[in-house]
Amino acid sequence: MNKLKIVFMGTPDFAVGCLDFLINSNHEIKAVITAPDRAAGRGKKIIQSEIKKYAINNSIKLLQPINLKDEKFITELKSINADIFVVVAFRMLPKTVWEIPEKGTINLHASLLPQLRGAAPIHWAIINGLSETGVTTFFINEKIDFGNIIEQSKLKINSKENTGQLYEKLKSKGSNLLVSTLKVIEKNNFKTTKQNNSEKLLIAPKLNKNNTRIDWKNSGQSIFNLIRGLSPYPSAWTKDAKSNKILKIFDVIFHKEKNSNENLSGTILIKNNTIKLITYDGFLEVLELQLEGKKRMSNLEFINGYKNFHSQRLL
Repeated sequence: MNKLKIVFMGTPDFAVGCLDFLINSNHEIKAVITAPDRAAGRGKKIIQSEIKKYAINNSIKLLQPINLKDEKFITELKSINADIFVVVAFRMLPKTVWEIPEKGTINLHASLLPQLRGAAPIHWAIINGLSETGVTTFFINEKIDFGNIIEQSKLKINSKENTGQLYEKLKSKGSNLLVSTLKVIEKNNFKTTKQNNSEKLLIAPKLNKNNTRIDWKNSGQSIFNLIRGLSPYPSAWTKDAKSNKILKIFDVIFHKEKNSNENLSGTILIKNNTIKLITYDGFLEVLELQLEGKKRMSNLEFINGYKNFHSQRLL
């Protein structure tokens, strides 16, 4: 098989696994494009993307454009003369970029498109209580996550696993799908499928303070899905009504049962070394949590230090 000359675009750890897989395939990575370094934290320490670290460690040509439409960047990108661009967890590309390579620009998305278009498909697959998800490769066009599908690979979601666990599985499955997709493109042995937009579709918007907050009016199962869907990051959260402090919740078990008083939803009960968060249809047994200003704690650590939370309400 002839080598494809590839420009790879990505930023987070999810993209690193894919790039590493491609490095060890029969193709040639001509350059890597990633986000500019950024200042983060209280000390404004300069943070490099995971892809940048990988590219430097493997002596790969690296570009970090601030503006993807910059003429100097476009000229340099064209001069690389790549056959194809591969995009994994990067930002939206302008047409002047994705139309450059002869064989097109492909994207790996961590869902079974057209379901869960958007920035956080792994989180939302679990938040929505899905039993199945997967990865999709498609050709990029003018609309985000709307391009023609090349290949897909499905994956079952365990009813108790969290986003961190599913992330690792999809990272591996996505790497394999990318190599498979590049093989059929290199041989010109593929047919694309237009995305179906007529069915009712789930979306995967960017996570924020509003859509990560627990609503205690919801069912215990949906709150359970939210918590595992946001674990380990960025985490589901609520507020203690008395202190107004944020309480992040990372790991729970949902117990379904009838409650005599639905008005208790969102109440903390601490008894027999167990933390219960009451819902209208049962309770969530808390295994790991974090009070604002404190470290992450097991249920027993929290009970030993904060017994006064018994019977308090969460908002």
